Amino acid sequence: MRVADGKAALRSVGRPRTVDAAQASLALLLNLVRTGTATTRQELERSSELGRAVVADRLATMIELGLLREGELGQTTGGRAPRHMQFRQDAGSLLVSAIDQSSIALGIADLNGQLLVEHHEAAQLDAGPEAILDRLATIFEWLLKETEKPAPWGIGLALPGPIEKPAADFETVSVLQTLRSWQDFPFLEHLALRFGVPIFARSGVQTMTMGEAKSGGGRGLSDIIYVKLGRSIGAGVISEGHLHRGAQGAAGMIGHSRTGDELLEAIAGADAITREGAAAAEDGRSPYLAQALARYGEVSVVDIGHAAQLGDLFCVELLGRCGRMVGEALAPLVNLLNPALIVIGGVVAESGGDSLLAGIREAVYRQSHPMATRDLQIMRSQMGASSGLVGAAQVVVEELFSPSILRGWIGHGSPLLHPDFQRSMERYSEMLALKTATPTGRASP
Repeated sequence: MRVADGKAALRSVGRPRTVDAAQASLALLLNLVRTGTATTRQELERSSELGRAVVADRLATMIELGLLREGELGQTTGGRAPRHMQFRQDAGSLLVSAIDQSSIALGIADLNGQLLVEHHEAAQLDAGPEAILDRLATIFEWLLKETEKPAPWGIGLALPGPIEKPAADFETVSVLQTLRSWQDFPFLEHLALRFGVPIFARSGVQTMTMGEAKSGGGRGLSDIIYVKLGRSIGAGVISEGHLHRGAQGAAGMIGHSRTGDELLEAIAGADAITREGAAAAEDGRSPYLAQALARYGEVSVVDIGHAAQLGDLFCVELLGRCGRMVGEALAPLVNLLNPALIVIGGVVAESGGDSLLAGIREAVYRQSHPMATRDLQIMRSQMGASSGLVGAAQVVVEELFSPSILRGWIGHGSPLLHPDFQRSMERYSEMLALKTATPTGRASP
């Protein structure tokens, strides 16, 4: 039932002594149904250890709130056939975006994190935060209009570089501060106010890791490592089913490990590979790359990968050597974490063919303990740029339906009515108003 101001009132039948306890039982039952752990009343009573009257009351409340619905009848075991409860994944939508140095990807997902539609286009981060913000908002609004999906409940963002952990739920952090044009610009706050939803940001590598674990090669596995090989090199870790972010959120920065006197990404990243390929094209060590340079005026990682696949000896050796250096950086992680799978992604992996993968495997198997590599698989990502979007959706789902946050909004039927989120929106408004009013502040776009 609902009270006059539009907020849900908790039902009285079977109601525990405190509102907190009622919200906790609602959250527990919703997550049991949402994850498929228990869907009939009997299963829910058994899994939650709540009484029949309490379960019946909570389910009625969540049906009224639009979070659950009654589904099909299950198989009977002698009495009345049980009816399965279903989570309303269409009660809202999630907006997701993966932003890289030279591209942006955007999409819409349902409340289970299932990606429904996606869009990819070129973009330049150095165009500044206002341009990126305006483009994100324009495409998000277009996607919502074209697909007629329900109003969003949250936005998940994948961004280059490490993203610091916020101090509290619904708090935001500064992003992309290494770029001069982005310094001191409240990007997340602007986006939150523009759509009126909470924002959850992670590094691109971390969202790709979650995407691979949810829908890629790591599906069904609890321990995986994802490695992105591009201009920068980073890794993400799923350990016992959970993303490892580290104390500050900066876990996985293997590109900053040293090989000799240089950083790994300085000698095995996309820029380093391209630089060596261009030199080989100019001095004739690679006939294929010399032709590419003459034809296009430059050499790309894609050209080097194609050359290796065609048997160009220089490119085969170059990619194999880079693979071995990456494998040497991964071997200590294999010994430490004992993953079941390593997924290699990013533009270098997509272009590098078998030579790169063979080099990684050689170094990992040579330098890791036999027990850690006995059943270890090392494979190239099949998801491409979609992995970041899928992972960003999973980030929002995990945040919104985490017990601590869920208990704060389930009685209202939407996370947009969570008291802490509403207070954070007020703070964002006040902060941006102050910045606009201050002569040195940057105006709102």
